[in-house]
Formats: sequence, C-alpha cells, structure tokens
Amino acid sequence: AAEAQGVHIQFNARIGDIDFDNKTLRIEHYDRSHIEPYSQLIGADGAGSSVRYNLVQQGKVNERWESLGHHYKELEIAPDQNQQFRMDGNSLHIWPRGGFMCIALPNTEKTFTVTLFLPAEGDPGFNQIQTHQQARAFFLEQFADAFEVISDFEYDWRNNPQSPLSTLYLDTWHHRDGVVLLGDAAHAMVPFHGQGMNCAFEDCLALVQAIEEESDWAAAIERFEAERMRNAEAIQTMALENYIEMRDKVDDAQFLLQRALERELAERHPDRFIPRYSMVSFQRVPYAVAFERGQIQRRILQTLCSEISDISDVDYGLASELIHQQLEPLHVG
Repeated sequence: AAEAQGVHIQFNARIGDIDFDNKTLRIEHYDRSHIEPYSQLIGADGAGSSVRYNLVQQGKVNERWESLGHHYKELEIAPDQNQQFRMDGNSLHIWPRGGFMCIALPNTEKTFTVTLFLPAEGDPGFNQIQTHQQARAFFLEQFADAFEVISDFEYDWRNNPQSPLSTLYLDTWHHRDGVVLLGDAAHAMVPFHGQGMNCAFEDCLALVQAIEEESDWAAAIERFEAERMRNAEAIQTMALENYIEMRDKVDDAQFLLQRALERELAERHPDRFIPRYSMVSFQRVPYAVAFERGQIQRRILQTLCSEISDISDVDYGLASELIHQQLEPLHVG
C-alpha cells in the first residue's frame, strides 16, 4: 500500500551518520553504504532511534531515560489438546503480588503470552534468579497455577531475554524545520496501558493534519509538537500508574469498591463521568484530557467511598452534585 503511494522501501538497511546542516544521511547495508539527501526527515524508528541518537550526539536534542527499575521476561501457554485456550480467552489474567506481578494475554492462535514483571534487583528480584531451577522454584511459590499451564517453562526461561523498562523524555522532538521525531523515537513508554503503538498512530494523524493546514514545515512541526508532547507525557504517566494499579490494587477492597462505583456513575452520568480506562482505550479523547478528568473523577470516588464499605451506602445525591460541579459534558468527535 505504501509503495502504491510512491514510497520507496529499503530493507536490510539502517541509518548511520546524519549531517543535519547539509541534510544528508548515510544508509548502511551489510556490505556497503551510500549518502542520501533529504528535504525533511521524520524519525519514526522506534525506541532505539538512529535519528534521535544522531540528534543527541550532536547536541541538537537532550534526552532523559527514566528507568522503572523493573525488568520483564516472557513465557508462553500453548493451546490445549483440542487447540483451544487453556484459560478464559476473553480476559487479561493478572497475578498481583504488590511489588511485582505476572500477567497472561490471549493471542488469536489460542496461546497466551505470559509476562513476569519483577524488580531488576531486590528480594525478590531478577538478580536473585540465576538458574532455571531457581526460576521454577520462584514460580511454584508465587504463581503455581500459572506454572502448571506454561508449555515449556525451562526453554522459555533460558531463551527469552530479560528486558528493562524505561520511559523516554526529550526537551524537543525536532531540529529546525528539517527533522522531527514521532512515536517511540520521541516518547517511548512502559507497556502497562497498551497505548504505545496507538500513541504513535495518533502522532501520525496529528503530523499529517498539521502539514496539510499550516503554511510551512516549521509551523507544522511546532504545532505538532505542542499538541502531541503534552498528550505523550499524559499517557506516559498513566502507563506508570497502571503498573502500580495492576500489581498492587486489583485485589484491594477499597479499590474494588471504587471501581464498582465508577461503573455505576458511568451508567448514571454517561456524558460526564467516563472511566479513565474507557477514555484512553476505547475513545478518541486526547490523553491529556483523559488524565485531567481522571484525576477529578478519582477524587470524587475517594470522597464518596471514604467512610463506606458497600456500594449500597453511596450518597448518589452528593455524587450527582459533585459530578455536575466538577465535570463538564464530554463530547467526543
């Protein structure tokens, strides 16, 4: 589809050095390289971006990586003997353990991707699990029911990498009017809201709209960055918050009470009280708006649940008053 629009794709190639003053870049192949001129360069080349690397190395952009201090490792649950899911295939399965967790996500081929999220160092931590025997003992202690259905635990543990988790922050996403970064190259984030790819696609839409509506590239890039940077920062924050929620709160009574009330208030006030997760995952609400409204809604839930333990005791009159005072109707395009 891209080629039908005139895009030329080079496989088995990567970007080497970039000369931003003369607008040229080196394309490196296995056995050769060549210099390519550009008029505008869009760095959509992921968290390990070569374009960003060149910008940082030449002092055009300042970057900051904020490590979560936690790593992850993936394992797999295969289909059963009838080639069906071994657990409910319409659910995200979570084993919350406070400071760490294990999750299982269903795939279309009836497998589950199992991911262990654990501190890099500590008790427990990846640094304490040096052998597959230690890993087996850890899973039997912490996630016994998950361990029973993991297809080939030893093979997965030995061969799948242990990968770090970090958030990327840049002071700017562009250099003059010739280079702009988007997607993970500009704002890599932890995966706990599942929005990294969607955020990148939203970047694409915003950049295209800015290019079409502004008079030149400089104005388009400035508009794009102003709009998307605050939204990227919002979803980066929400992704970090979601990790704490998933690993620590999903089995907490007060948290579950607030979630039950959240659903009830969403039914009673569908144009004003919309769960943050719904705004982020199922609607085109800008991330920054979802984050701001989510903070207001969280305070309302905390107020209504502060002295009760059952949803039947909620003061819905007060709830309606707070919602109408603090939340304007939300109209989603």
